Amino acid sequence: MKAQRLIILSLASVVIVSCARQISNQQLTTNSATADAATTIASTDNTSAPSSKASDKTTIKSGTFVSGEQTTQGTVRITQKEDGSFIELDQSFKTSTSGPDLVIVLHRSDNVIGSTKPPAYSLKRGDYIVIAPLKKYNGAQDYLIPNNINLAAYNSVAIWCRQFNATFGAASLSS
Repeated sequence: MKAQRLIILSLASVVIVSCARQISNQQLTTNSATADAATTIASTDNTSAPSSKASDKTTIKSGTFVSGEQTTQGTVRITQKEDGSFIELDQSFKTSTSGPDLVIVLHRSDNVIGSTKPPAYSLKRGDYIVIAPLKKYNGAQDYLIPNNINLAAYNSVAIWCRQFNATFGAASLSS
């Protein structure tokens, strides 16, 4: 009889502690999302169709994605066009559909995956700037970079799950 009460009391304690942790994690996620929203420079409206004329753009930097938390592949370019600077993901771009709240970010490090810790490859606030939510999980797509961004300060492009602070993949940029 005492053993049965002890087991019930133990199970109730585990449930209470789990609920408290979940509430605490939700508060941290909410606070983090609020802070990240303040650093988000652009919205979903800053995507643009690829230019039909190759001569209309100049490639400033480019790189190839390396997988982090999820398999991510393809090539990324920072280009200058008449209407501004863009992050361009090529037709071979592909990342996992398993993450909510995926965004494309510019990161200060030239080795995002190597400078973070697995399994999530989490990013530190202040090391990146959110450009826009990821429009689609594969294929060619463009993202307008706001004019006030100093491109020289950023050395990588990453696909990041903002909700779980997990980097799906990153590409080191070079001229």
